[in-house]
Amino acid sequence: MTSTMKRMTCRALVVSLLALSFQTANAGLIGADQAAAAGAAQTERGMVLGVLDRAETVAQLQSQGIDPAMARARVAAMTDQEVHALAQDVQTAPAGALTSGGWLAVVVIAGLIWYFAYRK
Repeated sequence: MTSTMKRMTCRALVVSLLALSFQTANAGLIGADQAAAAGAAQTERGMVLGVLDRAETVAQLQSQGIDPAMARARVAAMTDQEVHALAQDVQTAPAGALTSGGWLAVVVIAGLIWYFAYRK
């Protein structure tokens, strides 16, 4: 019985080795630009999600009737190109600064105050 069991085990191993040995693995190199693009996409997505986690952003979203969790889900569903465009908009948006029209208004108001305050 022991030799019969050994023969059956050996036959099963031979068949399994022959059947499973035809799978091959393929490895290839990727370019530096592809690796950088994948890393940049994840970084930009993390930056946009980080902006959505800020208390001010959450308050603004809720005041406009948008659920912050829904906004995060939409960012997660965006393509890399859409996230890149949104990240560029976030990075170039003025952070509470006055635009040129705002500075012009400040100068005009200051001039009017000075004119009326020191007029004789």
